[in-house]
Amino acid sequence: MSLYRSVVWFAKGLREYTKSGYESACKDFVPHDLEVQVPGRVFLVTGGNSGIGKATALEIAKRGGTVHLVCRDQARAEDARGEIIRESGNQNIFLHIVDLSDPKQIWKFVENFKQEHKLHVLINNAGCMVNKRLLTDGLEKNFATNTLGVYILTTGLIPVLEKEHDPRVITVSSGGMLVQKLNTNDLQSERTPFDGTMVYAQNKRQQVVLTERWAQGHPAIHFSSMHPGWADTPGVRQAMPGFHARFRDCLRSEAQGADTVLWLALSSAAAAQPSGRFFQDRKPVSTHLPLARTSSSPAKEDKLIEILEQLAQTFK
Repeated sequence: MSLYRSVVWFAKGLREYTKSGYESACKDFVPHDLEVQVPGRVFLVTGGNSGIGKATALEIAKRGGTVHLVCRDQARAEDARGEIIRESGNQNIFLHIVDLSDPKQIWKFVENFKQEHKLHVLINNAGCMVNKRLLTDGLEKNFATNTLGVYILTTGLIPVLEKEHDPRVITVSSGGMLVQKLNTNDLQSERTPFDGTMVYAQNKRQQVVLTERWAQGHPAIHFSSMHPGWADTPGVRQAMPGFHARFRDCLRSEAQGADTVLWLALSSAAAAQPSGRFFQDRKPVSTHLPLARTSSSPAKEDKLIEILEQLAQTFK
């Protein structure tokens, strides 16, 4: 990561990604965009037991949607499901225990889900930022969760989504990806020293590239990626304790972080936007900082998909 990218990104973050940035942006929101009811529509939210995922699932449930929570921890997931049911009065909240860093588990879940359920909206919210290099079945854990896991889950469920009216896929990325250029030469982060924050940012760049390519290949589905801003979530507190301690007073709430996810999942205004875009505070924004030289060639993007497909099939 260049010093230029780092400085420009951090200044942008202080200006736009904080609570005050959200409060400024929301003055331009159209209130009735989220004044919708969605009974009969089915949503799948990964990482729905806490943070932005839980806030998203709760608001969808309040609007009558059927919600499938895909979570790793059984006890925490059951607690979240119970809370969502109590607060929304919606009983159509279903729980699936899947470790999204385990490709074999994801494939098994996808095959079962395809046989038993329909799906209108997939929300790839679950994320992982591990600050030391851990391997799962030979896969670096951040990459396995944030990139390969998202790839398998999304591509596996595309046939289910394509059967329905107004299908959508929203991937919760991060503005941190702005400091990274797509790198397909070290997907497993074998180079030292290992920097979990930069690995995470690279994974998030990969998600944005995948969203753009999926939009090109599957025009029947509306794909989008988004940045929730700097939000005060359990994930941030655990993975970035120093950052959280320094900026906690200006971080967004979980509900503020979830706002654009909900807008992309529920509003007709979002569906009217071109597929494949990257959003922040309900607006499409650039996926590159000025003069940062983070664009990638079609050949490099093809290489990413080729590697992911080969890895995915290995675990099927």
